[in-house]
Amino acid sequence: MSRLSLVLKGGAMGVAEVIPGVSGGTIALITGIYERLINAVKAIGPGLIGVHRRDGLRGVWRALDGVFLSLVLAGMAVGIVFGVFVISWVLERYPPLIWGFFFGLILASILYMGRRIGRWRAGEMSLFALGAVLAYSITVLTPASGSEALWFVFVCGAIAISALMLPGISGSFMLLLLGMYQYIVQDTLKGLLVSFSLERFFTLAVFGLGCLVGLMSMSRLLSWTFRRFRSQTLATLTGFLVGSLNKVYPWRNARDWLRDGAGQIVMADDGVTAKKVLAEVNVLPSGYEGDPLILGVALTCLVGFFVVFAFDRYGPQTD
Repeated sequence: MSRLSLVLKGGAMGVAEVIPGVSGGTIALITGIYERLINAVKAIGPGLIGVHRRDGLRGVWRALDGVFLSLVLAGMAVGIVFGVFVISWVLERYPPLIWGFFFGLILASILYMGRRIGRWRAGEMSLFALGAVLAYSITVLTPASGSEALWFVFVCGAIAISALMLPGISGSFMLLLLGMYQYIVQDTLKGLLVSFSLERFFTLAVFGLGCLVGLMSMSRLLSWTFRRFRSQTLATLTGFLVGSLNKVYPWRNARDWLRDGAGQIVMADDGVTAKKVLAEVNVLPSGYEGDPLILGVALTCLVGFFVVFAFDRYGPQTD
C-alpha cells in the first residue's frame, strides 16, 4: 500500500471524526486498514518496555508498525483540520448534503462488507442482527444526567475511546449519551485551554487514563476476535453499520439540545443557535424544518456510494 494512500485514508478518518455521530472506525473498515490499525494500536502497552530493552527504538518502531501508524495519524490530523474548516461549514448550512453522503457511504459499505464474509451461517446472521439492534438502540437512547465523580470520568474515557474504534459509533456521541459531553469537552477541556486549573487538569488526566485503558483493552479484544472468529466479527461490525444508518439519515428535526446544570440550553458563540443537538426525529423530506435539498442529497448519496467501490478498486487492501 502506498504512503499517499495511507495518508488519504487517515485523512478520511479525520474528516469523519469531525462529523457528530460518524466514527473514524467506519472509514478504517471501509478502506481496508481496520485490522492493521487495530494490531498497531494493540502493540501500545507495557510490553514495549521489554521490546525497547531487547531491540532498542527500532524494535519499538517495528512493533508499533511505525510507518503505517504515523502516516495514518498524519492523515487524520490533516483531515480533522479540513473537516473543522470545510466540512463543518457545509454541515452548518446544508446538513442534508453531508448526511446524504455518509448515508450512501455506509449503505455501500454494508454491501461491501457482506461480500467479504462469504458464507452466511446461523452464527453470522445472529451476530449481524445483534450488532444492528445494538447500534440502532444506541442511536435512540435518551442521554443520562452524568456525574462528576472521578471513577465515572475514567469509565467515560474508556467507553468513548472504545466506541471510537467501532464502526458506526461515535466517541463524542457516547459522551452525549452518558451526559458527560458538556462536562468533559466544554467545562474541562475548553475551560482548561482558556484558564489553567489544577482541578480541570486532574479531571482531564483521569479521562485520558480511561481512554488509554479502553484503547489497550478494546484493541486487544478486537485483534483476538478477528484472529479467532473472523467471519463472525465482520458480521457483527456489518450489523453495527446497518444500525448506524439511523444516525446519518439525511432529514432529521431536532427534538432536544445540550443543556447546562440548570437545565438551560447551551448556546453557541453567536448566542442564537444551540451548541449541540442531543436528540432528533427522522422525518420525510416534506416534513423537514429547512430546505430538504432532495436532488443534492440524491447526488451526494450516490457519490458516497461509489466512493466505497473506488476505495475497493484503486486502494490496495491490507487484510
